[in-house]
Amino acid sequence: MCLGIPAQITEFSDKHEHLVRAEVSGVVRIINIGLLEEEALAPGDWVLVHVGFAMSKIDEKEAALALASLQLMGQAYDDELEALLTSDIG
Repeated sequence: MCLGIPAQITEFSDKHEHLVRAEVSGVVRIINIGLLEEEALAPGDWVLVHVGFAMSKIDEKEAALALASLQLMGQAYDDELEALLTSDIG
């Protein structure tokens, strides 16, 4: 199963144009936004992340709904969050 975890971009990397710092469930991680080159992304924006890669830009309401839904899923959410938190992109 593939899940997208909502993450909020906090800052852009000065080392690589496709890397950003983003908060994921209270943990700051480096994620790759290269798949969203056509999006105008800025700190504060929300994205759906799968194993360290931003897959789509979403709004804050969508992020809140996705987080609530994922928390109801239990173990699948925990497994996906663990995969994200242990990924090493940068």
